[in-house]
Amino acid sequence: MKLWQARRARLGAGAMLLSLMLVACGGGGGEDKPDAQNGDKGSTSDGATRTPAGPEVDSSKVIAELKGSNDMVLKLHSAVRDEGGFVTVTGTLTNNGERTFNYNLWSSAETSVRSKSSISGATLVDTANKKRYMILRDTDGECLCTTGLTGIKPNEGRAVHAQFPAPPKDVKEVQFQLPTMTPATIELTDG
Repeated sequence: MKLWQARRARLGAGAMLLSLMLVACGGGGGEDKPDAQNGDKGSTSDGATRTPAGPEVDSSKVIAELKGSNDMVLKLHSAVRDEGGFVTVTGTLTNNGERTFNYNLWSSAETSVRSKSSISGATLVDTANKKRYMILRDTDGECLCTTGLTGIKPNEGRAVHAQFPAPPKDVKEVQFQLPTMTPATIELTDG
């Protein structure tokens, strides 16, 4: 009987320790943070846009413009190479049409990519070295890109981002491609 009581006491102490650890590692006091999976964005005091990928983006700067069907336009604002070996592309997707945009043809056709209604089908193409870079994904198969791109109302713009593996350092320009849209050559900058 004493052995059972000792085990019960250890289990109770372990459960208490676990609950204290969970409270200590809590959610940060209820702060509202952008939801990267839904393409939320925030504004800074100077009017710049903060994308879900984190970097501040000057949305007045346009490095390329892609046009697609149903009057959808994607203006790219930056393509930044970081020290970790990634390229983050940011932009604004705008519905210039008269109808709400409710379907998405930009998702990847790869069955291993789970992100739907996203720009997971975007690629960077290093034409000089004849290499194509696909959007990165997390361990759950979700793309490291904006998702939830349906229900875009007329004249509505949504911040978008996508992360790719970085081409070699000597590659300064790549082609950004998104299914159903015109491709565009963009310059990579260092972050």
